[in-house]
Amino acid sequence: MTARSGQAFETGQVLSDVEALLTQPIPTAGPTVSEGETDTGEWTVTRGEGFLIIPLWESDNLTGLYEPEWNKAVETAEEHLTDLVRELDHRWGTHRKVAMHVPLFRKQAGEPLSPLFQALLDKDCYGDLAVWGPVSARRWVAVSVGHSDGDAPMIMVAAVCDRPITELEQQP
Repeated sequence: MTARSGQAFETGQVLSDVEALLTQPIPTAGPTVSEGETDTGEWTVTRGEGFLIIPLWESDNLTGLYEPEWNKAVETAEEHLTDLVRELDHRWGTHRKVAMHVPLFRKQAGEPLSPLFQALLDKDCYGDLAVWGPVSARRWVAVSVGHSDGDAPMIMVAAVCDRPITELEQQP
């Protein structure tokens, strides 16, 4: 699924990847484009108007796992995210939570979304975002972990944006 498949989670490496993402040029306009490894096609980055998204880590596939192994795999992914968020909170202050259920409901209703939320959902990144910003050069950072269904691997992602990442309001 992603170029991070099979890699062990290492907080230091993931932090380094987030910091490197902050230095990358962000498209100011244009379509959203996902790129992959040339030999495997596994996802490496998505670029769109005002943002970049990269996979940071991918768990093993959850196919065939049942309780308690399935629960342990999900808990491990959430613990990895907690470790990363704790480190980023030390660097940038307390994060804000941006829920992803509203963008998901809007997508299901066929309503338009910002390019960032559309790209996250297109990559099955349904986990709520931990957001900081602006952190440097007027850039906002978000991280999350989640999966598209019970058998899919857990995927941790980071996004960097040149505009604020704000929670969408629920529509009446």
